[in-house]
Amino acid sequence: MINYQVKRKFLSEQVIAQIKNYIINQELKPGDRLPTEADMAERFEVSRSSIREATKALNFLGIIESAPRRGLTVGHVDIHRIAEFMGFHFALSGYSRESLLQARIVIEVGALPYAINVIQTDEKFYNQLLSLTQKLESETDPDKYIKDDLEFHNLLVKASGIEPLIAFNDLLQVFFERFRSSIINAHPDSEIGAGHHKDIIKSLKNGDLLEAEKQLRQHLEYHKIV
Repeated sequence: MINYQVKRKFLSEQVIAQIKNYIINQELKPGDRLPTEADMAERFEVSRSSIREATKALNFLGIIESAPRRGLTVGHVDIHRIAEFMGFHFALSGYSRESLLQARIVIEVGALPYAINVIQTDEKFYNQLLSLTQKLESETDPDKYIKDDLEFHNLLVKASGIEPLIAFNDLLQVFFERFRSSIINAHPDSEIGAGHHKDIIKSLKNGDLLEAEKQLRQHLEYHKIV
């Protein structure tokens, strides 16, 4: 017996992939017009309803925009919005704690060579990181501790100025939920965690990249033993 629901799902995914490939192959930019539903249905050899279903999904993500009398155009994609929804994939998937930890290490340590220049020259970033570290030293509420710790690590990546990396970092916020127990267990030693933060930003401020990378890696790997 044919499962038409599954077959339709696969067809929709194929049409979405074809539209995305068309945008890439034609080197279209935000605001450029796309073929009409009828033209795409003929081009991809599917029904107009399949095209409509696919464009609605792409419209939801901001990849395609639809406007009266203008038709379909390539959207101005908000990568942070996409990251917000794709984060559910990481939250619901069975990735091991070890793989999530490795991903965080790759992102954060990888951001440091770019963040170091900003932290050395922009007092705003340095002072924000220092302020968050000082809050962690005296924080007594575990939930607020996690919130401030999350903000510190996000700001460290943000200092890199690499927008795609910052957006991808948003996908891994589930890390702080999956490691919630180890973070809370470490909370009584908040001065130790804050001390790690101080050492990291001090090394960055002093221009010692290798030491900062070593300290950040050790700081994150602390979750292996907690």
